[in-house]
This record gives sequence, C-alpha cells and structure tokens, in this order.
Amino acid sequence: MSSPEDPYHRLENGVRKPDPTLGVRPEDRAVVEPVPPAPEPVPRSSEPAHVRPKRERVVLADSRQSSARMRGRVELEEQTSWGKLLVRDLVKVQLRTSVWLAVLVLVVLGILPALFYFLPAVARFTVIGIPIPWLVLGLLPFPFLFAVGLWYNRLAERHERDFVDMIEN
Repeated sequence: MSSPEDPYHRLENGVRKPDPTLGVRPEDRAVVEPVPPAPEPVPRSSEPAHVRPKRERVVLADSRQSSARMRGRVELEEQTSWGKLLVRDLVKVQLRTSVWLAVLVLVVLGILPALFYFLPAVARFTVIGIPIPWLVLGLLPFPFLFAVGLWYNRLAERHERDFVDMIEN
C-alpha cells in the first residue's frame, strides 16, 4: 500500500495518478558522480558547527562514449531514415550472398543429372557394385550442402561484424 504522503500514488476519485518516471528512457536519466566536498570554512566559536550534505555532480551525458558511436546507435534505435538505410544495406548484402550461394548450389547440383544424361558412358561406371549416379546424386549433395551452409554462415557473420564495426567507428 502507498503511504498517504506519497503524492504520485494517491487515489483521487478512485483513479491513481501516473508515475512521473513512466516513458522515460534509461539513457535520459542523469548519471550521478560523486564530487569531493568543498573546503569547509573554519567554524567560529560562537556559531554552531553543522555538517554539510555531501555534494554530487549531475552529468546528463556519458562522456566515456564518443558522440559518433552513440549517434550511430541512436540512429538505429530510433529508426531514422539514415538508420533504416544502414539496415537496408545490411539486408541487401545478406540477400546478395544468399542468392549467390543458392545459384552456385543449383548450378552444381543441376549439372550432375545433365552430365549423366548427355554422357551415358559415365553413368554406367560402378563402384563396389553401386552405379556412380546413385553415389553422386544420393550421397555427395549432403556434404556439399553442409559445406555451403557453413560458408554462408561465416559470410553472414562477417557482414554483421563489418556492420557493427561501421556503426561503432
């Protein structure tokens, strides 16, 4: 239950007043840094000595991060036109890589049946009693597809690292 002296959680006509901190983003809040206290004057014997409260410095911007790094992140978070352009470029690069590798897979796997159709002498070879077309079309595509998948994964991670490096620098 809220205390009666709390002005923000008092019930007024059965409706609770909103919390003033709602909607405030964490980066909008001030950073509080301790500051060494000011030198105290020498107390006179007739005046009572009182303890001063500790001073604190309020900093509204974190100076540890460069403004360019923060600008790039803010552009992305707020989805400005520049941030959208950066994300769109990343998506284009990823799409181009995936289409290029898909065409490679289709060409390699599409040439094999055509090879066996147009060169029937190659299709008649056997290894351990198993025809070559069965081995090539039944077993070899799996390691090939796995290798292409690993290659795509590495390329995609490299593109994402380049994107993050560009934003942070």
